[in-house]
Amino acid sequence: RFKKCKIVSHLNVSTYFETPCNALLTLFCLLYAGGPGSGKGTQCEKIVEKYGFTHISTGDLLRADVMSGSDRGKALEKVMKEGQLVSSNVVLGLLAETMLRELPTSKGFLIDGYPRELNQGQKFELDIGSCSLVLYFEAKDETLVARLLHRALSSGRQDDNEETIKKRLHTFHSNNDPIIKAYATKTKIVSLIETPQ
Repeated sequence: RFKKCKIVSHLNVSTYFETPCNALLTLFCLLYAGGPGSGKGTQCEKIVEKYGFTHISTGDLLRADVMSGSDRGKALEKVMKEGQLVSSNVVLGLLAETMLRELPTSKGFLIDGYPRELNQGQKFELDIGSCSLVLYFEAKDETLVARLLHRALSSGRQDDNEETIKKRLHTFHSNNDPIIKAYATKTKIVSLIETPQ
C-alpha cells in the first residue's frame, strides 16, 4: 500500500514525492539514545560494520548543514552553540530526506541521536515508520563531561566547551525521561564504564 510521506512537504524540493513509506516498517529501524559523550557514535560504527545497517547521525546531518554556510545553517549554528534543541521539523526533514535516498539499498536504519523529545519520536512514527528497538547508553554526568572535554582537545568542535556541555546535559535530561518511559518496552539500557575516554 502506498501513502504520501507527509514530511516531504518540509524538504524544499520541486517535486512532491510519493513513496512506499510503509516499506520502512519492514526494515530494522534502531534508535540510539544517550547523553552527549556517551559513545553512541563509536558503537554505531561497530553495529554498522557487523550488520550493514545505514547509519544516520542527526548530529552529523545538522553539522553538515551548518558547514554549508546556508541561511538555515547559520540559524542552526546559533541554536547549537546555545546548547538548545533544533526545531523538530528541521531534524525530521533531514532524516526523511536521507532515509528516502538510502531506502532502495538499505538493510535497515540505525538512527543516532534521535528522538531528543517525545514529540519527535511520535512524529517520526506517524510520518515515517515505527522503530524496532531503542538502545540507551547510560552514564553519570561527571563521566560525560569528562569525556567531552577530553574529546575537545582534538576535535576542535565549538560545542565541546564546559559551559555548553552542561547546557546540553541539562536539555538532555529534561527531555529524556519521557522518551525512555514511552519506549520502555523497546528499550535496552547499556551502562557505561566511567572513564574519560
